[in-house]
Order: sequence, then C-alpha cells, then structure tokens
Amino acid sequence: MAAIDLNTVRSTIETRLATELASSPAIPVVFSNMAFDSTSEDTFVQCSTSFGTGSYLADGVTLVAGLLVLNIFTEEGIGAGANFTIGKRLRDLYNKVTVSDVIFDSPIGPEVLTSSPQGKFQTQLRITFEIYEEL
Repeated sequence: MAAIDLNTVRSTIETRLATELASSPAIPVVFSNMAFDSTSEDTFVQCSTSFGTGSYLADGVTLVAGLLVLNIFTEEGIGAGANFTIGKRLRDLYNKVTVSDVIFDSPIGPEVLTSSPQGKFQTQLRITFEIYEEL
C-alpha cells in the first residue's frame, strides 16, 4: 500500500456528502474552498474536512486521524425540526461505516450553535475518522 493521498480521502468524504444531498430534497453543500452567499439559500450544509497528526503503530503502519465538521443551516423562526431531520440524514450517512478505507466513528451532534449567521438556525455535526497507512 502506498502513502495516503489526503486529497483523495477528502474527495471521497465530500463526494459522499454531495451525492446524498443532491436529491430527496436537494440541499446545497458549501465546501471550505467555495465562495457562497448565505443569504441566497434558506437551507444549506457547510462541510470542512481536516486531518490531524499521524501516529506510527507498528510494522510500518501509520494511523492518520481526521475530523469532518458539518454545519447545518435552516431558516430561523420555524423550529429545529427541519434542521434535525437533515442532521439525522447525515448521521446515517457516516455513522460507523467504512468507505474506501476511511473508517468513520459515531457522529457527535447535531448540537445547536448560538453564533449563527443572521436569519439562520444552525446545528453542527462532528465526525472523527481514521485511515491506516502501510508504507
């Protein structure tokens, strides 16, 4: 096995999210490297993928850990139901599954955040993940 290509891992995670939210109903997804006007949409999901340090385990195996943060935004003033419905959909998408050697842990959240953009209700879902690298 070769060294892990972190861009491939990021793409795997983001493609899974974009595919899920493309239908039933479609929800826009915003990634860290995109310009986006939050006033143009009532509902959207913001995705941030980051990688931590690797840990050498043994026999040439390294564990690379990461964090997927999903911020869910819905219209303010209509209650938390729509937001939590999206949160459940995303929890089910990543909860304890392995996709292309990326191992996802149980999600944390959705937790309500108080510092939301004006006019939005926001929750956050955090999911740690691991990849084992053999060199």
